[in-house]
Amino acid sequence: MNENMDGTNECSKARTGTQNEAALLALMEKTGYNMVQENGQRKFGGPPPGWEGPPPPRGCEVFVGKIPRDIYEDELVPVFERAGKIYEFRLMMEFSGENRGYAFVMYTTKEEAQLAIRILNNYEIRQGKFIGVCVSLDNCRLFIGAIPKEKKKEEILDEMKKVTEGVVDVIVYPSATDKTKNRGFAFVEYESHRAAAMARRKLIPGTFQLWGHTIQVDWADPEKEVDEETMQRVKVLYVRNLMISTTEETIKAEFSRFKPSAVERVKKLRDYAFVHFFSREDAVAAMSVMNGKCIDGASIEVTLAKPVNKESTWRQHFSGQMSPSAENLIVYANKEESHPKTLGKLTTFPALLNGQHSPGSPEIERCTYPFLSGTKLTPISMYSLKSNHFNSAVMHLDYYCNKNNWAPPEYYLYSTTGPDGKVLLVYKIVIPAIANGSQSYFMPDKLCTTLEDAKELAAQFTLLHLDREHSLFSLDLVLTYISKHYSYQSYPLSPIIPPAN
Repeated sequence: MNENMDGTNECSKARTGTQNEAALLALMEKTGYNMVQENGQRKFGGPPPGWEGPPPPRGCEVFVGKIPRDIYEDELVPVFERAGKIYEFRLMMEFSGENRGYAFVMYTTKEEAQLAIRILNNYEIRQGKFIGVCVSLDNCRLFIGAIPKEKKKEEILDEMKKVTEGVVDVIVYPSATDKTKNRGFAFVEYESHRAAAMARRKLIPGTFQLWGHTIQVDWADPEKEVDEETMQRVKVLYVRNLMISTTEETIKAEFSRFKPSAVERVKKLRDYAFVHFFSREDAVAAMSVMNGKCIDGASIEVTLAKPVNKESTWRQHFSGQMSPSAENLIVYANKEESHPKTLGKLTTFPALLNGQHSPGSPEIERCTYPFLSGTKLTPISMYSLKSNHFNSAVMHLDYYCNKNNWAPPEYYLYSTTGPDGKVLLVYKIVIPAIANGSQSYFMPDKLCTTLEDAKELAAQFTLLHLDREHSLFSLDLVLTYISKHYSYQSYPLSPIIPPAN
């Protein structure tokens, strides 16, 4: 313990003049836990004193965001001990000695983790400072894009096992328009987060090819975890892999075969649907009967739809900041071919911001109509249109500044050179009307390769923060304009690469 504390003390002396070393030492002496610092994080416990056996199972860890930068374990640990026994507390640290604003707390049981979310999410850690707490899951799944569409699951599985270690399974979905082909991407499940991370490092885009194709590799968005008690009340089925031509009437008829009048309603979106039942028992029975059945020649997959857990709807967003869910959604939209990284059966508000459409509002109609001779045209200002006419965050930002009688947003362009020699761009946005408020400017944490993408991303980022600070927009409006999936290569904004004017 002394050896570990020596390292902690050394770090404290070198990196911070504000942290109270005596308080940390007193915490360690009181609890008997060790504390070590490594790889930009400080670990308290892991395991705790007297622990025997393997670490706690998946689902026992929570993510903590919006931590004031000058708070440390001596204040945080006692707060989180209220929910149960801590197995490990990991506080992310800066070189300066301040914390990075977030931490991970692993409890010994899932029940303790859920209790921590219930009692500590939005907890006032200091006057006017509220922390966010949500479940944290080790991601063991990679998204692999640009896969030849003629490849079958077995071929992809065999190839991934050859080039990476720890592969457990491969998830491949057939194309919505041609069931003999895949959708051009797959999800690879690994035995551990470490195995997935090692595989991701090996499969760096541009340096690795499969079947002669340069593939895209990224973390898959994790599925939403819902507690068992909530799932026991679900009476909605999620049906995927339908033919686009299959109608809601056909789906309702097929799911009503085993028991007439059991289905309340059906909502179909592209090649998937939600089937609502009057009773939970009928939904479960229909799921067991219909899973794997063929409808219009397509073999369907049927599972219980996952509702949002209200008490865990905060998640990390934009460099450790937290975004709350504005409402509880029982249906979801999953535009896989336009935003294929998500595998979840239900999408919460923050996930929707990463490229999904709002299930509660109709998708924007984007088509052309013939211009007939003699058609009467009336001059109109864009500011007189309704917000659902826009499909661009840049236009929405301009629209709302005008609507609130603000001066137009000011865009400042910066560039830098990426590690591969590309010129990378980022916009900083200043809203003059609020420049003297809590935040003087807005700049995303991603660099882009094109001017259009950089401007759109900056506008999205600004709108998200404006909504959180000023509550300017409704959920449907936010979800409507933040619906663009970027297929370009983006880069994290690193402090070691200062943008050039």
